[in-house]
Amino acid sequence: MKLSTRKVTKLIGLAASAAVLSLSIFSAHAEEPTRPECIAPAQPGGGFDLTCRLAKQALEQSEQLKAPMRIVYMPGGIGAVAYNSIVTQRNNEPGTIVAYSSGSLLNLAQKKFGRYDSDAVRWLSAIGTDYGVAVVRDDSSFQNLNDLMNALSEDPTKVVFGAGGTVGSQDWMKAALTAKAANVNHKNMRFVAFEGGGEGLTALRGGHIQVFMGDAAEVLSLIEGGAPIRLLAVYSEERLPGIFEDVPTAKEQGFDIEWPIIRGFYVGPKVSDEAYNWWVEAFDNAMSAEGYEALRLQLGLFPFSMTGAELDSYIHKQVDQYEELASEFGLVK
Repeated sequence: MKLSTRKVTKLIGLAASAAVLSLSIFSAHAEEPTRPECIAPAQPGGGFDLTCRLAKQALEQSEQLKAPMRIVYMPGGIGAVAYNSIVTQRNNEPGTIVAYSSGSLLNLAQKKFGRYDSDAVRWLSAIGTDYGVAVVRDDSSFQNLNDLMNALSEDPTKVVFGAGGTVGSQDWMKAALTAKAANVNHKNMRFVAFEGGGEGLTALRGGHIQVFMGDAAEVLSLIEGGAPIRLLAVYSEERLPGIFEDVPTAKEQGFDIEWPIIRGFYVGPKVSDEAYNWWVEAFDNAMSAEGYEALRLQLGLFPFSMTGAELDSYIHKQVDQYEELASEFGLVK
């Protein structure tokens, strides 16, 4: 059967319209995920969980997401399992974001994520920051950071640090920097590693360690609940607001120690520019929306907002700095 020129033209037109419609549906799907997902690379209840919960609440509250975001937990290697999964198996999922922290970047600097480096993913956003703290029991003989430094200088074996992380982790690094500031070789300090910050704080309260190296957000609820602990210092450039306003910085007490802990998200390396840029705009809008500051503070994080190319540049500089620090402490060859 032969088709007339008019019918052929009509069929071509219908096919073209269908193709345009299909493309527009694909583009809409690529730009706005219908099943958004946040991967927290740890068990529920930790810092990665907190990071995902902040993103979920901020993006939904500011109406950047029409569909509810679900949180999925993928523990293993302090982020290594999730990182490798996204790079190798789930590298083109436009609706999936993965939480990271400065601890993740420190692990990348030490090559703890296998053969993949900081170029393996697309860095999306930073939505807040936390800061390191040195914590003791309220009946400790250490009244301030100077007392701790003097004790370390006299005999580092009599001061036991503890935290939720092994040698080379960011909590260990905070202890090592503290020892260095006291002119003590980090190899001579005593450090007990726990599975998480909760176990470390329990050990502190039980008197099994003398100093807990943690994060401000980690101890926020304990302070609010009247726990018998005291903060010797916050490792920030300036004093923190709110409940921490009376806690001096290490710098105020004469020791140049800072340890900011940024928190944010990355996506797979093959996620399209369209999908990536949608997330960048969504986070920019969510973090500038009314109510975001209160939401961030409610979860114990402090101001630090960055997205897109600016963040990518920041991440690579940070990893370079961590590599130098890791080399200084003999953590990498």
